[in-house]
Amino acid sequence: MEKITPVLLGADLNCYNVARAFHEEYGVISHAFGRYPIGATMNSKIIKFTAIPDFDTPDRMVEVLNAFAKEHKGEKLIVMGCTDDYVALIITNKDRLDPAYIAPYTTKELIDEITLKEHFYEYCEKYNIPYPKTKVVGKGDSIDDIGFDYPIIVKPSSSVLYWKHEFEGMKKVYRAKTKEEAQRIIDEIYASGYPDKIILQDTIPGNDNSMYVLTSYSDKDANVRMMCLGHVLLEEHTPKGLGNHCAIITERNDELMQKMKKFLEEIHFVGYSNFDIKYDSRDGSYRAFEINVRQGRSNYYVTASGNNIARNVVEDRIENKPFTETHYNSNEIYWRYVPDKVVYNYITEEQKAKVKSLIKAKKAYSSMRYKFDLKGNLKRLAFVTIHEHNHIKKFKTYYKV
Repeated sequence: MEKITPVLLGADLNCYNVARAFHEEYGVISHAFGRYPIGATMNSKIIKFTAIPDFDTPDRMVEVLNAFAKEHKGEKLIVMGCTDDYVALIITNKDRLDPAYIAPYTTKELIDEITLKEHFYEYCEKYNIPYPKTKVVGKGDSIDDIGFDYPIIVKPSSSVLYWKHEFEGMKKVYRAKTKEEAQRIIDEIYASGYPDKIILQDTIPGNDNSMYVLTSYSDKDANVRMMCLGHVLLEEHTPKGLGNHCAIITERNDELMQKMKKFLEEIHFVGYSNFDIKYDSRDGSYRAFEINVRQGRSNYYVTASGNNIARNVVEDRIENKPFTETHYNSNEIYWRYVPDKVVYNYITEEQKAKVKSLIKAKKAYSSMRYKFDLKGNLKRLAFVTIHEHNHIKKFKTYYKV
């Protein structure tokens, strides 16, 4: 097999997780590009990162990637985005990229349709996928009668457009206790220049460990080859990081997986997809919040379970292995991004016992603590140690229970 060269767009934990998957499976170094360096991918032996301030513009991205392709002729170039912005850039400009690039993504038309939350919920209706009670509003619309009680969740329909209009006090997701508070949040978002719809949603009861994350890989023929469900134990609670997964235990739920498989295959989706889901104790349903058209930030939980993120792409796009059947992950593992003692502060005694049993069974994994990358790499080790310690303070500040 020709040399595999991963080309990753981004610099965050998502990027590091993908690079680690490629290195574990194939022993290759990933090349990453982004606007600025981030600690997660700095001083790493498995990533060569290049900072390009205007890399998030189409012309510059195409120019850089095509120049890279010329320098690496004869190699199998796999380009993957690690943020919504970069995935959109790859998909929109796919025809302008050097033909040597393998870009495991679906069509721009489908992406534009399903990544808008208001349209995703229309698909949920069609495929009988439960989702929270929702009201979609535009600039100037009344919120006098939304159809469900406060407190509610407020969030943009388009995450890509939302993050392009930064403002003071910006959050990933908002919670409003009253109509007045909801209106103030809506006004602040639109004052930033954000041009799309805003989603108002019923608040589903339960804390972080009512959340689930489902990652799937759909091959070039839209067959779902792999599904891996994670039961979230803990999420970040900083304003811009709210909802980012910090600790996960993998589970299997065939009914939920098969419902999402049917949806993905019937819309002819291609590539990685990632669903945020919450268990609703009021009726026993699993309610979907959104679909991400990429591997999630916490994707190392998938690789750690034995479903290597890189291998799925290589077997499909380079080795051309035929589809036989969907693999539903059954391997139970524990993944975390923060110190165990932080996780223990926010989970039940039953969950704590489960975590400790998985640690004892050597089925516990941490994205950043990759032995290969830390051995003899004092700068990297120092960063990881300090980074983990900082999460103790962050949780004390932002997540009070």
